[in-house]
Amino acid sequence: MPESNYVKQGEADAGSAAAAKMKRLLLIINCLILAVGNCGGPMIMRLYFLHGGKRVWLSSCLETAGWPIMLIPLSAAYLLRRRRRPLSQTKFFLIEPRLFFAAAVVGVLTGFDDYLYAYGMARLPVSTSALVIATQLAFTAGFAFLLVKQRFTPFSINAVVLLTVGAGVLAMNTNGDRPAEESSKEYALGFVMTLVAALLYGFILPLVELAYKKAGQEVSFTVVLEFQMVMSLFATVVCTVGMLVNRDFQAIPREASGSSLGETKYYVVLVFSAIIWQAFFLGAVGVIFVGSSLLSGILIAVLLPVTEVLAVIFYSESFHAEKGVSLGLSLWGFVSYFYGEHRENNKKKKMKQQHQLLSDSAPQVEMSQPTNQTRAAV
Repeated sequence: MPESNYVKQGEADAGSAAAAKMKRLLLIINCLILAVGNCGGPMIMRLYFLHGGKRVWLSSCLETAGWPIMLIPLSAAYLLRRRRRPLSQTKFFLIEPRLFFAAAVVGVLTGFDDYLYAYGMARLPVSTSALVIATQLAFTAGFAFLLVKQRFTPFSINAVVLLTVGAGVLAMNTNGDRPAEESSKEYALGFVMTLVAALLYGFILPLVELAYKKAGQEVSFTVVLEFQMVMSLFATVVCTVGMLVNRDFQAIPREASGSSLGETKYYVVLVFSAIIWQAFFLGAVGVIFVGSSLLSGILIAVLLPVTEVLAVIFYSESFHAEKGVSLGLSLWGFVSYFYGEHRENNKKKKMKQQHQLLSDSAPQVEMSQPTNQTRAAV
C-alpha cells in the first residue's frame, strides 16, 4: 500500500477514535443530566403538593416551562459557528421545517402527558408514583420495536424483564401507601392517570428517535437542543391553555401566601421545578440521540430505586424489603444491559479490524509482483 494511503488510513482511524470518545462523553453528560431531572423532578413536584399546592395544570406547566434555558447553550453554539463561517452563512437555528413539525407534535403529546403525570403525583406518594411510571419501560420496548425496529439482544431483553419485575415487586406493598387524606376513589384515579402517563411517555421516547431518523437533515447535538426547546415550548403552550381555563394564574398569589413553605420559598420551589424538569427532558432526548429510546427508558427505570431512597430520606416514606429487592433487580438489569452493549461493541470492533486487515493485504500482494519481476530482470 502506498505511504500516502497509510497516512490517510491513520488519519481516518484517529478521527473515528476521537468521534467515539466524544460520543461516550456526550452519553455520560446526558446520563448525568437525566439522573438529576429524573430523581429531582418528582421530589420537588411532590414538595409542592405536600405544602398546600393544589394546581395540577400549574405543576404540569412547570415540567416544560424552563425551555428558555436552552437559549443559553444555543447562543454559545451560534457564536462558535460564527467564528468558523462567514456571517452570511451562519443561522441561529439549524432545525428545518420537517423536524420542527415533528418536535411540535411531540410537544403537544408531552403537554398532555405532563398533566396526567402531575395529576397522579398530586394523589400518590412518590414511591407509588415511581413504581407505576417504571412500567413505562415495557411500553417503550414495545413501541421501539414497532416504530424504530429496535434490535433486542439477550442482554437487553434480560434488562427489560429484570427492571419490569423490579417494578412489580414494589407493587406488592402499596396498600399502606395511600395518604390518609385521600379517598380510595381519588387514589385509584391517580393510579390510573399515572399508568396512562407511563404508556404515553413510552410512546413518546421512540417517537423522538423516529423523528431523528426521518429528519431529512443532519442531526447534530445543537439540533437536539433545538428539538428539545421546540418540544418544551409547545408542551408549555398546551399546559398554559389549561391554566387559563382553570384560572390558575389568579390562584397562584393566594396559594403562595397560604403555603406552609412561606411565600418566598413557594416561588423558589416553582422556579427550581422548571429548571430540574428541563434537565429531565434534555437528558432523555440527549440519550436517545447518542444511544436509543430503549436506553433512555432503561435509565429512567434504573433511577426508580434512587427516587425511592430519596423519598425515604426526605419525606419519611417507608423503606420495606420489597424496595431493597427492587433496587437489586434494577442494578442487575442496568449491568446486564451495558455488559451486552460492551460485548456488541467489541464484536463490531473485531469485525472492522478483520475487514481492514483483508483490505490492506490485497493491494500489497498485487504490488509485490512487479517488484519481484523487476528484481529478476536485473
